[in-house]
Amino acid sequence: MKALQLFGDRDLRLTEIEPPPAPGADEVRIRIRAVGLNFIDVWGFRGMAFAKRKMPLIVGAEAAGIVESVGAGVTGLAAGDRVVPYGAMTCGRCRACREGRDNLCEDVSGVMGFHLDGFARELVTLPARLVVKVPDGVSDTDAACAGIAFGTVQHMLFDNARLEPGESVLVHAGGSGIGTGAIRMAKAIGCTVYTTVGDDEKGRKAAELGADHVINYRTERFEGEVRRLTKRKGVDVVFEHVGADTWNGSLLCLRRGGRLVTCGSTSGVSTTMNLMQLFQQQYRITGSFGCSLANIGQSLAKMEAGIRPVVDTVYPLADFAQGLERLESRRVFGKILVSL
Repeated sequence: MKALQLFGDRDLRLTEIEPPPAPGADEVRIRIRAVGLNFIDVWGFRGMAFAKRKMPLIVGAEAAGIVESVGAGVTGLAAGDRVVPYGAMTCGRCRACREGRDNLCEDVSGVMGFHLDGFARELVTLPARLVVKVPDGVSDTDAACAGIAFGTVQHMLFDNARLEPGESVLVHAGGSGIGTGAIRMAKAIGCTVYTTVGDDEKGRKAAELGADHVINYRTERFEGEVRRLTKRKGVDVVFEHVGADTWNGSLLCLRRGGRLVTCGSTSGVSTTMNLMQLFQQQYRITGSFGCSLANIGQSLAKMEAGIRPVVDTVYPLADFAQGLERLESRRVFGKILVSL
């Protein structure tokens, strides 16, 4: 079967490898139809964490496919079902897994496509417990955005930030895959959305998605604009995933008692902050990583209800590297996908 393997720093090759074995007990074999690209793929492409994984490595951390066959003991799934596989190999036994907090697994083997062979291949065999069915009304390309992008937004905004209808939220990088998803999910419950973008064209598109206030961070200080627009009160929630470049400005955008939730650090992993400001303003800061299986199901249900991902470009498998380069360049608006 065809697979896309990483052999070293920025060395991706389309190869022919042996297909996986038939599914064993409690396993399913999935034919992959679409793969979603994320910054974790960019980090892997650049060569991060080589010491923790063996090369060559099949890439791709987010996907959708169709069940080809099921092993003994599998219930609730059958050949022909369209599914989203979970993006990490969790143990399924620890307390976190038993309680449905899959992204806090105490004995996780690694993230697919980063530490372990991922989904950019024609066939994959997985434990059936790590698979979520796709509703009939959701396309393969949309479903391929649920495992990381939409699932991450669902976990950030609703599990962690506890975003409520009618609140205000600042969404950083509104043209990114998770930024576009956050705008749509927040607007769907009647929130006032502020968003930052890197150019006016992205700003126009973000406004078309429903953003109430769009700030070009290259021409305006976003923290100053948010404070001006909110009459210095600030927003209820900041959706942060940029990192060092925006961290302290994000704190200034919060109202007293506001909540900041963060899942990324693409502009840098270290910063300094004013601790007096933190406790005097009674901010609540929450780290958020990935999502649970339940979040994937919730994301697919939202897609079925009409909250669809924004798709920038779809590439064939052989052009996976071009998709990563486009993502890395930040010219993207929405999600980049790869079709198989």
